[in-house]
Amino acid sequence: MKKNLLMRFRSVRTAIAVSFGVLAASALLTYFIVSLRYTERAVLENSTEYTSQLIGQVNNDIDSYISYMENISFIVASNSDVRDYLFTQNLGEERKAELQERIRTVFETVSDTREDITNIALLPDGREPMINGGADELNPYTKISELEWYQRALEAEGQAVISTSHVQNAIAGKYDWVVTLSRSITNNASPGVTGVFFVDLNYNSISDLCERISLGDRGYIYILDRNGGIVYHPQQQLIYSGMKDELISEVMETDASSFLTGDGRLYTISRSEATGWIVVGVSYVSELMEGADEARITYLLAAMLLLAVAMLLAFLLSDQITKPIKSLELSMKEVEKGNFSHVALEVRNNNEIGRLSRNFNAMTREIQKLMEQSEKEQKAKRRYELKVLQSQINPHFLYNTLDSIIWMAEWGKNQEVVKMTSSLARLLRRSISNEQEVVTIEEEIDYTEAYLTIQKMRYQDKLEYEIEAEPDIRKGETVKLVLQPVVENAIYHGIKYKDGKGLIQIRGFREGGDIILQVEDDGRGMDQDTLEHIFEKHVRDTKSNGVGLQNVHERIRLYYGAAYGLSFESEPGKGTVVTIRLPGGKGEADEQKEN
Repeated sequence: MKKNLLMRFRSVRTAIAVSFGVLAASALLTYFIVSLRYTERAVLENSTEYTSQLIGQVNNDIDSYISYMENISFIVASNSDVRDYLFTQNLGEERKAELQERIRTVFETVSDTREDITNIALLPDGREPMINGGADELNPYTKISELEWYQRALEAEGQAVISTSHVQNAIAGKYDWVVTLSRSITNNASPGVTGVFFVDLNYNSISDLCERISLGDRGYIYILDRNGGIVYHPQQQLIYSGMKDELISEVMETDASSFLTGDGRLYTISRSEATGWIVVGVSYVSELMEGADEARITYLLAAMLLLAVAMLLAFLLSDQITKPIKSLELSMKEVEKGNFSHVALEVRNNNEIGRLSRNFNAMTREIQKLMEQSEKEQKAKRRYELKVLQSQINPHFLYNTLDSIIWMAEWGKNQEVVKMTSSLARLLRRSISNEQEVVTIEEEIDYTEAYLTIQKMRYQDKLEYEIEAEPDIRKGETVKLVLQPVVENAIYHGIKYKDGKGLIQIRGFREGGDIILQVEDDGRGMDQDTLEHIFEKHVRDTKSNGVGLQNVHERIRLYYGAAYGLSFESEPGKGTVVTIRLPGGKGEADEQKEN
């Protein structure tokens, strides 16, 4: 009869040590493999999400930049001198020269205030073109009417169009690499196009927006137009020469926000409804997984250390193992449940069991310390993530406001300059400093009212607003910047596209134990499908100040819990109501400040 495998050892101690060692090694190996795979998957998912946020931010920055340039083109194209020059019949030479000089002055002012503008020109039918400050002329060897950006401007019937990157050969002696924004100018009194206005944006302005974001040592960003043409690529010439392949067809065909290639590249995609451009981020998985490599080494060392401890404990067992092992079993069950109180074993002697008990007690204390340390690190990470979310305020609103102040000053609108400057100062006092994470409802409303004042002056007859908040909620607290982004979204996605004047109503009241802030607009509204994907849409495509609806919703939930955040009601053609639910008492914000 074959002997039991354990009986082949000369001592029970050795048999127990070997058996325990084999079991411990198997468990640790399984733990190592499972933990490593989980860590690698988690690192890749987190890296993909982070990369998606970065690419989305680049898209937002580009949308804001293009929107601002469209506003410039609209202002210039709507200038009274420009329209007099184009539409006045039998224009005398003296009046013609006066208008030309004033238009050149406007063009020079725009060029002087914007270094990213390479050319600004007006190409009227039947009259002399106005190019930059007047020193430049059209290229006699280029037929302007055959240029793509010119033809698209005519087809757009007064709407601004944006081209892909190209060499501008319309102006004699200048061959700059630019992106052209153009729009046709029509006379409402008579049919037909009477001219085309265009602005050439320096290619570097698009490049700078893309190069601000780092995707590792080898990662990069490129931009496609809606037809798959390359707007920007850091190695654009290599693409044109066929020496580099960027899977453009795969990017154009996919509906996913990201995909992996067989050679270890992660493509992250963000599409813009405003420009039709597609921002693509290319990251290398090997760089993204550097954190997983560090975790692999840590897990290996921890496994080896735990195995060594397990073998040592195994050799400390003795004949009197039953009762102490039962106590050990009970204590381990409590540790398994996460209960580290009252699990310490009583050490009655200094034999093998006594030493095993002490080692178990030391191990549980160390695990508890590690868990407490991990919890602290998670809290610190959470606070950092909250600060990152709160700091994503796009600077282009500030640029737009300052440029508006410049234009009003030049046009002698002193009272408007004072009013807009005062409102801007109120905004800056509330938003520039990130030290204060929680503000009162009154401060949040004051900040939003200053923002609305500026927007009302910018949109003039397009916007009206009303603010009604119960006095007893004004001293309540909220996380910073929850109301203004919702108002901004209502302007850009509701009021802006409405015919005639739009109205935004802000209400604040109590509902049970909660504080309710509502933003209602009478804009274009949303259908049910858009409502169901509202957060996904605004994470990718928002043209607001960068603190999108998803951001607001997440910050509220992080501070106060899943019961709070944003909800929506909307109907196409009738407007949208956004409800912000906040707790009436203390929330997590207070806990975080105490910690």
